[in-house]
Amino acid sequence: MSTRLGVTGSTPTRVVGFDQPLLWVTLALLAWGLVMVYSASIAMPENPRFANYTHTYFLTRHVLWLAMSLVAALLAFQVPVATWEKAAPWLFVASLVLLIAVLIPHVGKVVYGARRWISLGPFSFQPSELAKFAVLLYAADYMVRKMEVKERFFRAVAPMGVAVAVVGMLLLAEPDMGAFMVIAVIAMGILFLGGVNARMFLLIASVLLVAFGLMIAMSEWRRERIFAYLDPWSEKNALAKGYQLTHSLIAIGRGEILGVGLGGSVEKLHWLPEAHTDFLLAVIGEEFGLVGVVCVIGLFLWLTRRMMQIGRQAIALDRVFAGLVAQGVGIWMGFQAFINMGVNLGALPTKGLTLPLMSYGGSAILVNLVAFAVVLRIDFENRLLMRGGRV
Repeated sequence: MSTRLGVTGSTPTRVVGFDQPLLWVTLALLAWGLVMVYSASIAMPENPRFANYTHTYFLTRHVLWLAMSLVAALLAFQVPVATWEKAAPWLFVASLVLLIAVLIPHVGKVVYGARRWISLGPFSFQPSELAKFAVLLYAADYMVRKMEVKERFFRAVAPMGVAVAVVGMLLLAEPDMGAFMVIAVIAMGILFLGGVNARMFLLIASVLLVAFGLMIAMSEWRRERIFAYLDPWSEKNALAKGYQLTHSLIAIGRGEILGVGLGGSVEKLHWLPEAHTDFLLAVIGEEFGLVGVVCVIGLFLWLTRRMMQIGRQAIALDRVFAGLVAQGVGIWMGFQAFINMGVNLGALPTKGLTLPLMSYGGSAILVNLVAFAVVLRIDFENRLLMRGGRV
């Protein structure tokens, strides 16, 4: 696949390629996710809560979101990286406005006691997903500007810390600790890649760990989740806070090596909550077995590694902002996938984070694909520069 771009005003256009394997692996995950969302949600109308839905309700909505997301990604790919750099502060401000708006009664939509969505007619948008992308761009732009003037570390990084803290307070008010964790890791990763030394990085990491520890200690229901994770099979937890984890482990255990076959999952039949969103990997494990889970892990490892390579290549070409953005997207996708997989496999406490590109969730897929399009654009411009062109 290729795209045309004018090198200069007087030079004829030339064909410049981009990373095709990255594109095809992304499309493969989207296609596999679409199939699994349908498989995991097909029986949901039999539940009284979803009695008014058709068997293809979630599939249809997922297809519509995929179509809109692919169009948005195609448009995002046309935008030069320099334009994203200029827009980063404004996009960050827009995300803050939306995070505030979602907390306003009758504006934010409450689901399971959390106010995280804004209704847009037949669809709902989750501002925290946009905040991940906005913080990533803002952090990359901020580090480039501050490191250029060689300010002292605390003076340079403190405003970035304040910005992340403000976003964190808004997210915790929803509450959405999972999104805050992802945003904190993205910001930390970009700080480290942007030149923060190991000692300062460990100091920041320690502060964040203490902060998250205090959040858990001061919240009874978060503490219950931690204790349920440590002993999900106990009589107290198996039918309460440990219910999702136990049924996720049962699903993965039933899959054994090769799985029970596509569509053959039993746990998705009203036993495993959120089978089409947070616990989609458990259904994959049941229907495709260990082989399917290893394939998913391998694909995300490859995606993360490839985006980090694109970022390093951009930095080598003296495109620091572009490099930090590409590596930031790699950190984002890799960390969120790691958390989701760890939760599904019982290696981490239960946390409401979807599997990127695969789980049902329109706004998440929309923002994920825009972020991937920006990485492809960075790779595209890298190749253009290496061929002697200009961006």
